[in-house]
Amino acid sequence: MAEIRNYTMNFGPQHPAAHGVLRLILELDGEVIERADPHVGLLHRGTEKLAESKPYNQSIGYMDRLDYVSMMCNEHGYVLAIEKLLGVEAPERAQYIRVMFDEITRILNHLLWLGAHALDVGAMSMFLYAFREREDLMDCYEAVSGARMHATYYRPGGVYRDLPDTMPQYETSKWRNDKEVNKLNEERSGSLLDFIDSFVDRFPSCVDEYETLLTDNRIWKQRTVNIGVVSPERALQLGFTGPMLRGSGVEWDLRRKQPYEVYDKMDFFIPVGVNGDCYDRYLVRIEEMRQSNEIIKQCSEWLRNNKGPVMLDDHKVTPPPRADMKDDMEALIHHFKLFTEGYCLPPSEVYTAIEHPKGEFGVYLVSDGANKPYRLKIRAPGFAHLAGLDEMVKGHMIADVVAVIGTQDIVFGEIDR
Repeated sequence: MAEIRNYTMNFGPQHPAAHGVLRLILELDGEVIERADPHVGLLHRGTEKLAESKPYNQSIGYMDRLDYVSMMCNEHGYVLAIEKLLGVEAPERAQYIRVMFDEITRILNHLLWLGAHALDVGAMSMFLYAFREREDLMDCYEAVSGARMHATYYRPGGVYRDLPDTMPQYETSKWRNDKEVNKLNEERSGSLLDFIDSFVDRFPSCVDEYETLLTDNRIWKQRTVNIGVVSPERALQLGFTGPMLRGSGVEWDLRRKQPYEVYDKMDFFIPVGVNGDCYDRYLVRIEEMRQSNEIIKQCSEWLRNNKGPVMLDDHKVTPPPRADMKDDMEALIHHFKLFTEGYCLPPSEVYTAIEHPKGEFGVYLVSDGANKPYRLKIRAPGFAHLAGLDEMVKGHMIADVVAVIGTQDIVFGEIDR
């Protein structure tokens, strides 16, 4: 008789489809997977521990670097936890700005997921299409915060500053002549809200293009239909959230079920899947982009018609305007105290969760009355999804592992924390 033996194979950590530093040890029977063992910790930065040694307001920048594709959403969870312990609420205009940028971030995240997932499975063009729209949304990040990725824009008590009245302009260079620059700057002649409105108007047709390329594509469907099926009951037991849970047919979305900020005033619906396979999760995320587009439109309209402060006026928590700081002794003291010592939160504990693009992003914060957290624990959505990888790939081929990792939308910064 022929000898039957299982092969053990390393998938990653330097693998183009591993989306970070995932080391996956696969036990194979020929080409079929018997067991998958994900190894984490190769990117461990100790974010939670670092936060315990810094004043609260100095850890916001660390949040951006967790899931480095959904920057402002990470900040949102952390800032909400601080606000809940302080017992303060951001001004209404700041809440609308936060919701708008949460949804811009959701589209940013899903575009990268779509491009990378399709590229892993073999659809090259998709990546280029997705990055075309990402570039415009990155410009929105840059306009409000000065940074394309790590924005540190949300602050306890509101947002760093109001939306700008002008957009950065392209300049003529040896790579671009006047005619090209003028065409690029057409949409940038107005304010940030004008730029966002023009994006929102054309984005649905861009999503139609993505769907033309993929939704009925024979090869795409062969690679994703009935791959990595998770039943609704099992998805709940494994702690799945976000599109991973909704793809299995469970209509759970924190923006609807536990509304925060102004989501209860928004008009949108929650897309759900039927079969719980990779294809359904793809369809859910595509529809989520369309819904996010509608929410951005509603926020933009409200922000145009309603002016107001974007930061609380309590300078024990929020910095005074810089102009005041130069002239007023009280403002200078507030500024100095805030950026050196920070503020103390009352001794208590709090858990806040937001509907992050990947699922439920939760922050559990324990305060002992000092100016830094006693303990910070982050509930990263990707961690629970990665734990379900073994079940999802068992009995599939090696090539299907790539499709399953893609559909989980894994970013390692948040898993290795």
